[in-house]
Amino acid sequence: MPTGQSPTRRTGGRIRSEDAHDAVLAAAIELVEELGYQAVTIERIAARADVAKSTIYRWWKSKAPLVMDAYRRAVEQRMPEPDTGSLADDLTAFTTALYGVTTHPLRLQTLRGLMAQAQLDPAFAEPFREWVESRRAVVLTMLARAVQRGELPPTADLDAATDQLFGLFWYRLLVGHQPLEPAQATDHVDQVLHGLRPRHSR
Repeated sequence: MPTGQSPTRRTGGRIRSEDAHDAVLAAAIELVEELGYQAVTIERIAARADVAKSTIYRWWKSKAPLVMDAYRRAVEQRMPEPDTGSLADDLTAFTTALYGVTTHPLRLQTLRGLMAQAQLDPAFAEPFREWVESRRAVVLTMLARAVQRGELPPTADLDAATDQLFGLFWYRLLVGHQPLEPAQATDHVDQVLHGLRPRHSR
């Protein structure tokens, strides 16, 4: 290469594929939040992303795993992992953001749709479970930090506490028998923390 010239960026198939992949994920999340999970089709996603349906089917077998991947990316961007130095503050920030889905009816519909699909489709159940585990891992990390700081005893059942936090969320999300609002996050976190404290300190 002659002196003084900058290397030219390579524009091959890999870069075009990455661009198409990102466009499909962006189109999927846009459409489910505009139309709702049930109304979204592969055809609509392909048209919005300006790609062929065959391109989408190279990466995803059906709508459910595609929407889940799009939703996973959106959630990771919208809900960064809090690290304030206080377990109560971390969990409250996380739970407030988690409950925030209820202020967006179409996001709520999407979550319910993905959960329902996971119960009906064994092929989708495993990737859905992996996504749920990735969200549990965020809470487990916050709890583990609290143990290291001495906020929680080493014997605390972190898995049970994590399930308690998400269990209330999913149960109310799916059954709808009680409200689930961001303003409730502080009280619900207090209940989880109460269960983690040694009995003699309560």
